[in-house]
Order: sequence, then structure tokens, then C-alpha cells
Amino acid sequence: MSGNTLNKLVFAATIVLALGCKTKKAVVVVPPTGATTAISSKKIETLKMLKEKDMLFNTLSIKAKATLDINGNSNNVTMNFRMVKGEKIWVSITAFAGIEVGRALITPDSIKVKNSFQGVYLKKPFSYVHTYTNKQVNFALLQSIFSGNTIDDFMVEQSDLEQEDGVWVLKGAQGDLAYNVFFNTLFKIGQTNLNDVKSGKALKVVYGDYQKIDDVLVPSNIKISSMAGTQKIGLTLDFSKIERNVPLDFPFNVPTKYEVIN
Repeated sequence: MSGNTLNKLVFAATIVLALGCKTKKAVVVVPPTGATTAISSKKIETLKMLKEKDMLFNTLSIKAKATLDINGNSNNVTMNFRMVKGEKIWVSITAFAGIEVGRALITPDSIKVKNSFQGVYLKKPFSYVHTYTNKQVNFALLQSIFSGNTIDDFMVEQSDLEQEDGVWVLKGAQGDLAYNVFFNTLFKIGQTNLNDVKSGKALKVVYGDYQKIDDVLVPSNIKISSMAGTQKIGLTLDFSKIERNVPLDFPFNVPTKYEVIN
């Protein structure tokens, strides 16, 4: 794995989203579309019902394995994620028989990425994410995608909400960003599409089976596809150990010998 590829891997895996490792917990089978439970047709009540299916957490810890494909170059890594709701996302990436090769810390204001393999360090404002995604993508949206939760900015009465083939579909636009969110028959998100035709950027997130942890449904796997101009990134994740509301630390120390890069 080259140093340049690793830089992209560390950044893409944290910014263009990630999670993963084969779950040992029994998955919850998504019922066929014909088994959808009848609910109120009123938009506000339906949005509230869908929102109530979210996983609530103050802290979240996830261990994962992932396959990351950058423009056709594929790498397998292990990832550990730690989050504080609304405050931070910490990621450690290991490869080469468990040796850590990168670490990242994301807050609503900044992004820090440490490449241990090459001895370099990157620090940028959160807006650097918009190099890869639409400017409407914010920190809260990232945490929602990581956890399989609904995105607050989309769960509004101004969005279009209708049933297609027995499942709910949420559609709308914010600025140049168009969104389509497809729920499954568990009333959890099955797929999210974000498209900015003007800038040529698109993000697709597909959730596979769900598993039940502490009586809450969480994803077992995620597939993410990102496109920004000619840059294409694919990320396949299988969830493993997931813990909610446990004490966490977020170590992020950069040796003085590390080179700061742009």
C-alpha cells in the first residue's frame, strides 16, 4: 500500500464514511413489502414514527472490517470508531497484521488525520469534507449515516413523503443537494442517495441486514459509494462489536517529527 493511497484511505474512510466486522448477532429479517403495517397517512405523524426508530446514544463504539476501493485500487483494513453525539468522531485504522496505520479525529469544526505509516499529519477545517461531498454535508449528517439514523435536516414537512412498492420514500432538495431516502419494512433506512448535479458529486449509502442490540435495531453492514468528478470511492463495511453509552477515550497525539501536509 503506497503512502498516497494510505492518505486517501484514512481520509476517505473517515470522511466518505465507514464502519464494520462480521456480526455474530442474529440479524433481524426485513419483512417483504406486502407485510407493511398500516399507519397514519399524515406526514407529520409518519415522520415522527420513522424518527422514533432511530438509535439513541450519547457515546458509540464500533469495531469493524472494511474493504475500500479508490478508483479501482482495493485495500482491506480494520477500523475502530468512537463517537460522542454531536461532538466528535474518532477513527483508528489498522492493517498489516494489526499494526495501526492511521488515525483521525473529526469534530463539527475540524478534521485531523495522522498517517502513521508515512509519518505525516493533516489538519483542516470541517469544510474540507466538501472537497469530496456537497456543502450541505455537515457533522450531524455524518454521525447519522454512521449509526443508520435518519438525517434531521431531511425529516421535515417540506420534504415529499410517499409510499412506493409498500415502503416509505422521502425526497427533497436543500440548495443544490437532492436527496432520496428509502425506508424498509422495519421502518429503518435501507438506502440514502445524495446528488449534486451542479458540482458532479454523489453519495450512495446502502444498508443491509439489521441486528438488534439492547432492543434497538442497528445496521449489520453498509455499502457506500462516493463520486466527486473523476474520483470514485467505494466502501464495504460489516459491523462487529457495537457498544452504546460506555466510557470512551479519544487519544490523538502527533509526534513532533511528523510532517504537516496540505
